[in-house]
Amino acid sequence: MKPAQHTLSVNDIELVYFEWNGEPHSDEPPIIFAHATGFHARVWDTVIAHFPDRHVYSIDLRGHGRSTGGPIKDWQQISSDVSVFLDALNIRDAIGVGHSMGAHTLLQCAADKPDAFSRLVLFDPVILAPEFYAEGTPWFTDDNPHPAIRRKREFESADAMIERFASRDPYSLFDARVFEDYCRHGLLPSTSGDGFELACPPQVEASVYASSRSNTGIHDAARSVKIPTVVIRAKPTATMDFKGSPTWPELAATMPAGKDMPRYDRTHFHPFEDPDDAAQIIAEAMA
Repeated sequence: MKPAQHTLSVNDIELVYFEWNGEPHSDEPPIIFAHATGFHARVWDTVIAHFPDRHVYSIDLRGHGRSTGGPIKDWQQISSDVSVFLDALNIRDAIGVGHSMGAHTLLQCAADKPDAFSRLVLFDPVILAPEFYAEGTPWFTDDNPHPAIRRKREFESADAMIERFASRDPYSLFDARVFEDYCRHGLLPSTSGDGFELACPPQVEASVYASSRSNTGIHDAARSVKIPTVVIRAKPTATMDFKGSPTWPELAATMPAGKDMPRYDRTHFHPFEDPDDAAQIIAEAMA
């Protein structure tokens, strides 16, 4: 299943998305996939393979993958891009599937565009308790940047990236198919003309974490979303080690048709650890 790659001028960037056409003349609503911070559209390939008959879109969010855009100051920049994408393609009643920052984005889009989605499946949408946003101050600053800014950016090849990360946490948790997609589709030819570099520059990834308090209206948005929404949460942890869930446990209860699904047998990277299980959750939500 090889998708078609498209580019759409959105706001001030070029937004890249991938499309799987599915069954010809199908009248089923499309499935829209949105990825986490630092990842890209093609990490969903293994999950998408479970839906060969469906029309599917997977988006490279601003500054990630093959989409353009520099450091992000406000998470609503990202949701605004996706809302324009939804309008441009006249998408209605879609199934929205997101992970982490991508799940947060789709929830905001569902509030902004009530007709765009009929259901949401949100894997750990990194929506923290209301007091996290009330504080207002940036989580990280230029003087104290997120450690992601020090991430190794350049690689000789995708194989070199695979070799470097295969045994490292959290990549060692990933399903082998997802991990290979992450590496092979997560590099672009280097601007220096020699080798490859991360498709999501470290400064962009760090900026997403730094601006994580920016969407102060996300809880109001969540309360306004009336469509069935499943919130899948990993086990909460006291430390921000990327594997525990930062999602507020009460989030689904604040939504008119929210369903909380604790999955303490999985980490924050659930769709990457067990894409088959993630696909099953999506299929059950659609049913």
